[in-house]
Amino acid sequence: MTNLYPLLFTPVLKDYIWGGRNLEKLGRNLPDGIIAESWEIAGHIDGTTAVVNGTYAGKLLTDLQAELGLDLIGTNCAWAQERGKFPLLIKLLDANRALSVQVHPKDDYALAHEGNELGKTEMWVVLHAEPGAKVQLGVTQGTTPEAFRAGIENGNLEPHLHYVPVKTGDHICVPAGSLHAIMDGLLIAEIQQNSNTTYRVYDWNRLGNDGKPRPLHVDKALDVINFEQVEPSLRPPTPISHEANVRRSLLCKNEYFVTERVEIAAGADFSSECTGESLEIWGLLQGQVTINEITLNPVQFTLLPAALGEFAVTAVTPATLLRTYVA
Repeated sequence: MTNLYPLLFTPVLKDYIWGGRNLEKLGRNLPDGIIAESWEIAGHIDGTTAVVNGTYAGKLLTDLQAELGLDLIGTNCAWAQERGKFPLLIKLLDANRALSVQVHPKDDYALAHEGNELGKTEMWVVLHAEPGAKVQLGVTQGTTPEAFRAGIENGNLEPHLHYVPVKTGDHICVPAGSLHAIMDGLLIAEIQQNSNTTYRVYDWNRLGNDGKPRPLHVDKALDVINFEQVEPSLRPPTPISHEANVRRSLLCKNEYFVTERVEIAAGADFSSECTGESLEIWGLLQGQVTINEITLNPVQFTLLPAALGEFAVTAVTPATLLRTYVA
């Protein structure tokens, strides 16, 4: 389709209790109050972003998918079109305080228990980390479902929680079933399945905005936690190609999406083509680039429709980007 172009969106903001004002460090103009999440590209019942540029300006992503279908999301996402779902959800998170200890289900469990909701495999890229920052990921050696439940009931879950130190630039792959919590002092870019299903098992004994403890979902969580994910560590990026002016590295690859880190020298470009198989979502972390007729500044994301055709990412200054697609 010749009328397709890189799409930009107005984010949807969420005011969960663990947020703060740290997205202002990314140059965002925020409304008053706590801002925990910025949904950058979203087509979910709990938040849908609207296009801000070009012919489709003002159109919600869900309506645009209904209009364009596979020309927008690609034949690799035909399953998503059949279910009336956008395949991915892109967020920024301000973990001013620790998120709850939680787990997300796989698709089969979500379908059985949460209606037309997807499971949630996700990944994080650390945009900023305070000294000593960490994430909770997986369980400690010897943890069993029975011991874990007892830890919840006894208020002594810590012996079963495994922590991983993180720093700016790190990435963390979080398959569905991973017990996890983003701890305080972190700004995160999150790429995930289009789902908002979260099963909390521990919330640090704090109260929600209504003055009451937030709900826990212990039974469902115990159904889906992968207790074989024992004391995992971070994995380094896997080199894909290292040319003079463009370097690509694989961060995460799963059945739902592939995410690369692409580094481009000033004045150089990365050229490719959206052939109809998959959309591509590009997020600029550092520098400035143009993609066809649009300009990206940090930290900004754009959606390239699957039927876009040829495109070029040109670095105005040295640039680091995230590239996500569905294989």
